Amino acid sequence: MKILHTSDWHLGHALYNYDRTVEQQAFLLQLSRITAEEKPDAMVVSGDIYHYSSPAAATQKMYTDAMLNIHKACPEMTIIVTAGNHDSSSKLEIDSNLWQHFGLNVVGSIERTAETVNLDKHIIEVRNGRQIKGYVVAVPHVYPQNFPILDTETPREQRQARFFQALLDEVEKRNTAHLPVVLMAHLSIEGSDRSGHDESIGGIEYVPLSTMGEGYDYLALGHIHCPQDIKGSHHRARYCGTPLPVSFDETYPHSVSIIELEKGAEPRISTRDIENPIPLVTLPHDPVPFEEALKLLEEYPEEKPAYLRLNVLTKGYLPPDCNEKASNAAKGKACKYCYIKTNREWQTDAEGIKHISIQEMQEMSPLDIAKLYYRETEGEEMDAELCQLMETVVQQVKNKNNP
Repeated sequence: MKILHTSDWHLGHALYNYDRTVEQQAFLLQLSRITAEEKPDAMVVSGDIYHYSSPAAATQKMYTDAMLNIHKACPEMTIIVTAGNHDSSSKLEIDSNLWQHFGLNVVGSIERTAETVNLDKHIIEVRNGRQIKGYVVAVPHVYPQNFPILDTETPREQRQARFFQALLDEVEKRNTAHLPVVLMAHLSIEGSDRSGHDESIGGIEYVPLSTMGEGYDYLALGHIHCPQDIKGSHHRARYCGTPLPVSFDETYPHSVSIIELEKGAEPRISTRDIENPIPLVTLPHDPVPFEEALKLLEEYPEEKPAYLRLNVLTKGYLPPDCNEKASNAAKGKACKYCYIKTNREWQTDAEGIKHISIQEMQEMSPLDIAKLYYRETEGEEMDAELCQLMETVVQQVKNKNNP
């Protein structure tokens, strides 16, 4: 079975009040072309279709038109869409019955009554005519504490793992031909690379890979924007990443993933790059004084489209007219000035000890403070493994404080 794995489209996202419709339409057109070329058996979209839970009418029309075009590009392909933490599950599902006529299955929520849970809703057969090619288990974004109680013996903290395994067990009963099984989920796996990812929306808890259960051949993950295979999964669990950057810190390549599956074998994974017609550019790569960064903006080619941020090094506060100067430097050009990223040069005393103000400390993350303390006490940088451990601890504390 061949699948196209994509997620985190964030349709309707605006970057510093700049409309991004042109970029998003360009991506959807590329996706339609990739679908026509690859001819996958299924396309799985693992959440965050929209950036806002109440998308504008124009954004919804863009999504509808794109899905119809993608269906036309490969009519025999099954499409499965799940809700992410940015999506409204009810709004995403509102036309689900109609979408099924175009081979599109939408799973926005878990359907349950006081006595039963509809597991069938999450199990989708991928067919080529009358022949079943495999199964997709589609699970939308659900907070761990909101997963249903499948039996009274399962502790509350194990509901999530119990639900995933119950679905996989049900598929195993039906899968007498031993066909490939894909599990979809929108959440954060412990140990994943969250470079450049903004976690201010959703507050999703981090879960170990073992929570996802056993019995799938590929885990199609959404939520984390950096494309990556999960360590220790033998390429069976993957974030495909966002096709367009949502922030300037998402400096990695953006793509969709093509997965070829055979039951019991390690997946064969390739990617198809997505070209962004208006890239996000930081000037320069390393921070420099404001006047030097401003000069680079003034010299930026007039006809070259881009979103621009200035990377500025300062010992104190920037002059109050700096944004006005930067905006004026970008006037009449194809580029769009966004903001100034400030990097403060630490003040040191006679003994070489760095001093930071209360305001500067408030702007630092717990990890930044830990790195600074480690550097001062140990005389070297904190290694990557210790940084990852620190991030995990901080996230666990956040989860306990936000049940």
